Amino acid sequence: MLKQRIITALVLLAVLLPALFHDAIEPFALLALLMIVAAGWEWARLNGCPSTRALVLGGGLGLALAAFWAAGGLAVPWRPLWLAVGALWVVLAVVMLRRGVSGWAGWPAALRLWTGLFLIACAWLALVQARLMGLDFLLSVLLLVWMADIAAYFGGKALGRRKLAPTISPGKSWEGAVSGLLGVFVSAGGWLYADAQGLGDHSSLYALLWAKGPALAALALLFLVAMSVVGDLVESLVKRSAGVKDSSQLLPGHGGVLDRVDALLPVLPLAMMLATL
Repeated sequence: MLKQRIITALVLLAVLLPALFHDAIEPFALLALLMIVAAGWEWARLNGCPSTRALVLGGGLGLALAAFWAAGGLAVPWRPLWLAVGALWVVLAVVMLRRGVSGWAGWPAALRLWTGLFLIACAWLALVQARLMGLDFLLSVLLLVWMADIAAYFGGKALGRRKLAPTISPGKSWEGAVSGLLGVFVSAGGWLYADAQGLGDHSSLYALLWAKGPALAALALLFLVAMSVVGDLVESLVKRSAGVKDSSQLLPGHGGVLDRVDALLPVLPLAMMLATL
């Protein structure tokens, strides 16, 4: 399993890094679009769609976003959309996590399906527009999610006693969540220090938040870390309701695309919301 994970990770990096660092946005946007097609297919399957319909929905989502791209949608500032999506994620966090796994199946099937596809589409738009804002900005958002996850894992392993959401994700603990937050604060401080030494261009998420004031920056990071946990918990809740361990087996050793980007789904649009206010 470890060998499989390493091979898959290396292949993904070999594809992702050239697109990420390319001067033009097209390679990265296209690669992200392919991932969104896979995520849309996985979401449809998790919500009970048969194989053919799930393929049609995933492909249709990709075609719709490609048409949106061709029509110039990437060049439009979407501040009202980020506010609306941010509010939707907060409402989902409160309602879904309070109702729990059993409550998910009680929602109308069409509402579950299309709300998820809409949020996945918004994550693609936020991801590509974050890259258009600058490589430093996108990498700082990705670092926030990765650091929150890594620090939470090790903090939870070492200190975890109180379960965060035992019926949804038994492995998560409050101690792990706090460790993730502290890890993000440390990485943000390191990034800001590097900027002060002339090693960055001051366009990162951390720099933009810091410019609004230290207190607001700390609150914003707390909010983003909390929502990264929400993204993970929401996907875990949906998988438990569907009775599966992984969203798919598209990434050998890593599960599916949604398993890898669940925390990014809320954080990307929320980061865009905070950065463009």
